[in-house]
Amino acid sequence: MRTIRTVLTRVAAALVLAAAMAPPAAAQTAAAAKPFSGTRALADVKQLVAIGPRVAGTSGAAKARAYITAQLKAAGLTAREQAFDAATPRGTVHMINLIAVVPGAAAAGTRPSGQRIVVGGHYDTKLFKEFTFVGANDGGSSAALLIELARALKPKTLPLDVELLFLDGEEAVGEWQGNDHTYGSRHYVQAARSDGTLKTIAAFVLVDMIGDKDLRIMRESNSTPWLTDTVWAAARKLGKREFVSEVTTVEDDHLEFLEAGVPSVDIIDLDYPAWHRADDTMDKLSAASLQSVGDVVVASLADIAARSTKP
Repeated sequence: MRTIRTVLTRVAAALVLAAAMAPPAAAQTAAAAKPFSGTRALADVKQLVAIGPRVAGTSGAAKARAYITAQLKAAGLTAREQAFDAATPRGTVHMINLIAVVPGAAAAGTRPSGQRIVVGGHYDTKLFKEFTFVGANDGGSSAALLIELARALKPKTLPLDVELLFLDGEEAVGEWQGNDHTYGSRHYVQAARSDGTLKTIAAFVLVDMIGDKDLRIMRESNSTPWLTDTVWAAARKLGKREFVSEVTTVEDDHLEFLEAGVPSVDIIDLDYPAWHRADDTMDKLSAASLQSVGDVVVASLADIAARSTKP
């Protein structure tokens, strides 16, 4: 993901393209949505990793977008590209966010026009010249979870639209400092502010590095308290012990939304030995971890929507 300056503070003290474009064996067509499947999500990670590095502005990123777009189409959704040119320490880089919407209930008067919950995660990987970095967990797991949400969420069952946001350029081009990071989320927020749609975002739910076999997700201290409470309450109801009460502080894409006044929560496990290493590979991930996070996100959406649509 990023060369992010991350502070882990625990309360307790311890802290190719043809192959890539082919749908995974478990992929479904645009028929009725099915329950979230960690197994299908893991198959998507495998396809993304097979592409290799997916650094913003490279052919690898383009192949990842093509794969994501194909999977969204198979799930009955249309991907919209949000392209922009980012000024980075290594020059201008062309980046592209992908956006797809699962429509909510359309009954007149039940919600403000365009109000939505945005669920986002990055699909890019960090550039390393010293080794090949395929980012199974860091970039792969978040993109795969969003793809699987596209299959699992049923249209018109929630009062709000659910927007799936595949962010480009989360990773720093050099070091995580200044504005050298979170390019995609920064551009998205700026564009939403400019076109007047920022105020229609009820909440932003960020997923990042959530496929680790040894998954342990702490509450992120920058995140909006009521939104964090909502997600952790859903996890508790589902018996998902991967969501713990200890606290961590992470700099991530959600900060761009928070600074713009959008309630936001970061679901992340940065306590991952293979972070930004060559061995961030498929063997470090599990379908069970993706399943747990997917189940919690799906359950949380109903609670977030209910809160956001109260008179």
